[in-house]
Amino acid sequence: MTVRRRKWIDSDGAQREAWVVDVQAVGKDGLLRRAQRVCPIQTRRAAEKFEHALRVELLNKDLKTPDPEEIPLFSDFADRFVETYAVTNNKLSEVKAKRKILRVHLVPEFGNLKLDAIGPPEIEVYKAKKIKAGFARKTINNHLTVLRKMLATAIEWRMAVTLPAIKWLKAPQPEFDFLTFEEANRLIECAPNEWRAMITVAVRTGLRIGELLALQWTDVDLDVGRIVVRRAVSEGIIGAPKNGRSREVALSKEAADALQNHGRRGDFVFCARNGAMLPRHATREPLRFAAKRAGLRFIGWHCLRHTFASHLIMRGAPIKAVQELLGHSTIEMTMRYTHLSPDARREAVRLLDVKEPVTLVWRTSGGAVLHFPLTGGVPRAA
Repeated sequence: MTVRRRKWIDSDGAQREAWVVDVQAVGKDGLLRRAQRVCPIQTRRAAEKFEHALRVELLNKDLKTPDPEEIPLFSDFADRFVETYAVTNNKLSEVKAKRKILRVHLVPEFGNLKLDAIGPPEIEVYKAKKIKAGFARKTINNHLTVLRKMLATAIEWRMAVTLPAIKWLKAPQPEFDFLTFEEANRLIECAPNEWRAMITVAVRTGLRIGELLALQWTDVDLDVGRIVVRRAVSEGIIGAPKNGRSREVALSKEAADALQNHGRRGDFVFCARNGAMLPRHATREPLRFAAKRAGLRFIGWHCLRHTFASHLIMRGAPIKAVQELLGHSTIEMTMRYTHLSPDARREAVRLLDVKEPVTLVWRTSGGAVLHFPLTGGVPRAA
């Protein structure tokens, strides 16, 4: 029996975690089959029961083994996978990413192979080629994620028999750029009047650019001081926020004042002069202009999200609260934001230079009171 808590990186770079069962069983026709499934109920006991049920299904179900002659080429199934599975189950941005990965990378490598001819050796060769070509390990892992999902789908549709084992590359954690407290204040002060509210809200709430563009006045409650993130825009299409869940973000006084003073032109909070939703490309130059006026390096909108998270952590906010404010599905995603600025590290080390004595008082079981000077020295009785 194989029941385990599995972690993996999805195609968006987000870390996932779930109870997964991995079962092998010999069917009535004498063929060894393997099934890997995510447990529908995420507890260990439920996963163990699910594993047993899946094993019984493999043993008893009369599964049709694909005829070797009917197993399609990778290139043929790639089109069907995108148009049938991806378009139905993924966001538009994810569909575009899968199409590009398949068209540019996977189909040129595996296109002439049948699905059952793709095994660990072929996958390792692919990894080696991409590393030699200079691709980042995380990028290659994204390719492998699409490959694995496509092959797993082929097995579910009974167009392949086995799912090859894939070894993920160890990728370093990406470095995140964020503004110091003083830099963030300077950026807001130097922002053009028309864009100051949007930049202020981005720095003080951590909303993604797609969430800012889709934000409507019905999502803002200035009396209570909160924003409810219900939607996001991607590729010009409004849908659910990332991870498919809405969330509530409290407004700081600065963010609330910025929204209070922001002119209302239509349903969207940050919109064009005619009230229409802003296109994403229209937001790049104003932020670049504000950063230049503030004497800062070039930054993108996601840097402001990093800034929000980093400032909360540096001010001592609980990591769980930061996770909920950012809308992360796992705490591991939020842990990436717990880096401190060099100034904060320096201040932490300076605590070692404090010369004032700090004494710990301890009462023994016999009733005696001892004083332990933490800056050095021998314990002494009271």
